[in-house]
Amino acid sequence: MPVVNNRLTVLSIALFVSTAAVRSADKEPRFTAGSASSYPTRQTADKVTIAAVPYVTEEQVRLAFGKVDPNRYGILPLLIVIQNDSAQALRLDTMRVEYVTFDGRHLEATPAKDVPYLAGAREPRITPAPIPGGGSRVKHVKNPLANGPIDVRAFAARMLPAGDQASGFFYFQTVSRHSGKAYLTGIQEAGSGKELFYFEIPLSNNGTP
Repeated sequence: MPVVNNRLTVLSIALFVSTAAVRSADKEPRFTAGSASSYPTRQTADKVTIAAVPYVTEEQVRLAFGKVDPNRYGILPLLIVIQNDSAQALRLDTMRVEYVTFDGRHLEATPAKDVPYLAGAREPRITPAPIPGGGSRVKHVKNPLANGPIDVRAFAARMLPAGDQASGFFYFQTVSRHSGKAYLTGIQEAGSGKELFYFEIPLSNNGTP
């Protein structure tokens, strides 16, 4: 009889974990980028098309990040979509993406894993103790940018086969939203190591397909 109870306990735990995982997955917003050629903010060179789209509107952010809005914390999510219509596979692990502000400053992307730890995101709050004379307590505020879709949505492709497409977000610390440019360098042909010409994409005519 104890064996049966143990089996039922194990089964119950497994069912609970499985259900929790499904519910967690359901909370993640479903997001699929369009084709690179479908965005108005794009550039084509050497049969490679790159689109760059800043996600700033409420609808854009909701579709990609759900209830988490990086813009509220000074983080600009920039969607990059790369379509490789050339005959060569491309190396993307050497690619560098910068955001160029309206006054010409080049900003490097912040790694997705570092986004939750930016200024103020994890600062503790000091609150009075409920008991007189008990001093104060440190209350750690839950970080809304941690354990969310920020890392899941980040650009992760390191290679791009001929005829294929890759997409994902880069994150920039900036208050500029529409008047900048995306500047991409370092994309190489996998076979020859030849570097493609740089891409400079104005973002003022931002739009989604």
